[in-house]
Amino acid sequence: MDWTPVLDWLASHGVRILIILLVGAALYYMVRMLVPPAVTHSSKVRYGLKRRMKKKDEEEVEKRAKTVSRIFVGTATVLILVAVILMILAEVGISIAPLIAGLGIVGIAVGFGAQSLVKDIIAGIFILLENQYRVGDWVQIADTMGVVEEINLRRTILRDIDGVVHVVPNGEIKVASNFTKEWARVNLNVSVAYDTNLDHAIAVINKVGEGMAEEPYWKSLVLKPLQAIRVDKLGDSGIEIRILGDTKPMRQWEVMGELRKRLKNAFDEEGIEIPWPHTKVYFGNLPPQMSTGEAQMPSGSVEVPPSTPPRKPPPPAPEDDAGE
Repeated sequence: MDWTPVLDWLASHGVRILIILLVGAALYYMVRMLVPPAVTHSSKVRYGLKRRMKKKDEEEVEKRAKTVSRIFVGTATVLILVAVILMILAEVGISIAPLIAGLGIVGIAVGFGAQSLVKDIIAGIFILLENQYRVGDWVQIADTMGVVEEINLRRTILRDIDGVVHVVPNGEIKVASNFTKEWARVNLNVSVAYDTNLDHAIAVINKVGEGMAEEPYWKSLVLKPLQAIRVDKLGDSGIEIRILGDTKPMRQWEVMGELRKRLKNAFDEEGIEIPWPHTKVYFGNLPPQMSTGEAQMPSGSVEVPPSTPPRKPPPPAPEDDAGE
């Protein structure tokens, strides 16, 4: 068999195909290595982001920059791949023009069956333009809660607290709840017993919250001191007091855990009882506060009959006829 034509083709077209692949790989590598630093560390880009995100701290700008850089890298990768494939097809002798025209016709037919994909892409564009959430935010979307690990035009990837990864198509997102955008909030209820002096309990809670806000570590996390704002509920077993305060994003759970620990210690020192569920049951006996003269059967109680019925008096003895 004569291998000369094959070797000639490889000598001409094979080298060109190899060059196309090398150039495509180099472009991909450059995009992966240069775009993220250019977006996240470029002074001009960060200045533009800061102008668009007025009154936002550096951490929020950093999240936005990382999200934008990942979108750029993903889009550029797709474009490079498509360009490399088309150039290789042209090199092997396949005309691109009829192929593109044919793909256009097929695309129209496929478009009717790919409406969900188009819907995902359009939703992804609005998510990015409106800055609804970013990489690193803790969100709830499509009934799934977790931290955002990746976003692109088609889907969002979440990792929940158990480490499970969830892939959510952007078109399925009707409501996006962002728990960590710009700032977060501590929203906590603490119960005290009914015999507690509420003014004293509220003063203790506020003292603990102010003490946390003054310590160097917690001061860096707490944006607004934790305070008791009202008596929120008269519960079955205790009185609930509502505590609110603002923290940095993703730090509200750490602050709440420390607050619970400090409140427990402070309540123990002040003699404030944290109640637990309990029920009072009466079995026919009178409550101690009721006097004997006011004896009434408590509502819902049951009267228990005596254990031994009273005896009837004996009948009178018969008269003795012989004594008469």
